[in-house]
Amino acid sequence: MIIANLIQGRDVPIVTCAAEALVGEAASQLAQNRIGAMPVMEGESVAGIFSERDVLYCIAKEGAATLNKPVRDVMTAPAISVDPASTVDEALSLMTKRRIRHLPVLKSGQLLAFISIGDLVKSKIEEAEAEAREMREYIRMA
Repeated sequence: MIIANLIQGRDVPIVTCAAEALVGEAASQLAQNRIGAMPVMEGESVAGIFSERDVLYCIAKEGAATLNKPVRDVMTAPAISVDPASTVDEALSLMTKRRIRHLPVLKSGQLLAFISIGDLVKSKIEEAEAEAREMREYIRMA
């Protein structure tokens, strides 16, 4: 399956923050939306990813003063992304190799979606279940 099929029909807005937003504000946004990461935008471009890990590492290193820094100073950059034509397997491989859990989906630099490893695993499970159903039906009909 390709990423374009996975994100087709999504109508949930993508939660983002601006690179100049303060870490404390962005962390609140993560908590309010019950999400683990979000794309950081500079204009219409994805500048990086801001995640729970970024907050944790910065507070552990620099203390509460980190909360008053701009997100651009603590985000993970550059953002690792995928194209809508990428396969689910390619995206999973990229996430595993880079040890990340979220990927922006970009087409010509435009943010189309923000996918998580959970989205990809769910897709693989559904694919395996469909194959198992087809095999059972094939065996039953033989």
